[in-house]
Amino acid sequence: MRIMGLDYGSKTVGVALSDELLITASAFETISRKSEKKLRQTLARIDEIVAEKEVGKIVLGFPKNMNNTEGERCEKTLEFKNMLEKRTGLEVILCDERLTTLQAQKVLMDESVRRENRKQYVDQIAAALILQNYLENISK
Repeated sequence: MRIMGLDYGSKTVGVALSDELLITASAFETISRKSEKKLRQTLARIDEIVAEKEVGKIVLGFPKNMNNTEGERCEKTLEFKNMLEKRTGLEVILCDERLTTLQAQKVLMDESVRRENRKQYVDQIAAALILQNYLENISK
C-alpha cells in the first residue's frame, strides 16, 4: 500500500506518492484543469492513480493562514476532500501545508531549474513535502 499526497490549487493539483514502506515521498505529477470548477477530469485522474499505484490513503494539504485561521481556500479544500472520499472510498487526511510552496520553489532554485520551468514542478514538489511531513509524523 502507498499513500498519496495532494497539493490542491485553483487550477492544478500536485500529486506525490509514498514508497511501499511508507518512508519517503516522491513527486509524481501535476494535474491541470482549465477552470477551478471543472473537477471531473481531475477526480478521474486521481482515481486512476489510486488504482494503478495501490493507494490506501490520501493526505491533502490544508492551506491555513499564517495566523492559524481558515479562509476561503480551506473551505474549497474541505469540499474537495469530501469529493475525494466519495469518489475513491479512501480516508482523506488533512495536513497543514503552510509554506510548502515556498519550500518547493527553494528546492527548484537550489536544483537550478529555470524560472520558466519551475511552474510545472512546484505543485508536485509541494505535494511531496506535505506527504513527507505526514510520513515523518506517523513514524514517530
